[in-house]
Amino acid sequence: MDTQIKAWGNSQGVRLPKEVLTEAGFQLDETLEITVSQGEIILHRAFRHKTLKERAAAYGGKLMLMDEVDYGDPAGGEIW
Repeated sequence: MDTQIKAWGNSQGVRLPKEVLTEAGFQLDETLEITVSQGEIILHRAFRHKTLKERAAAYGGKLMLMDEVDYGDPAGGEIW
């Protein structure tokens, strides 16, 4: 499949067919990281921290919060 580089404002852009994005598993408006290696442009998902809601979903929607921990009396210049 071929495509062209076109002007897009002060930048240049490449249109990717929906089938290509679907095959790669990319979603519309997803943030991608661009790297260049040996003359090739490589697109991959940018690292994104999970939200608290996403983390809780991994545990069936229930967070396992611990009780308060007592570390004993101050041993240095801490202010309690």
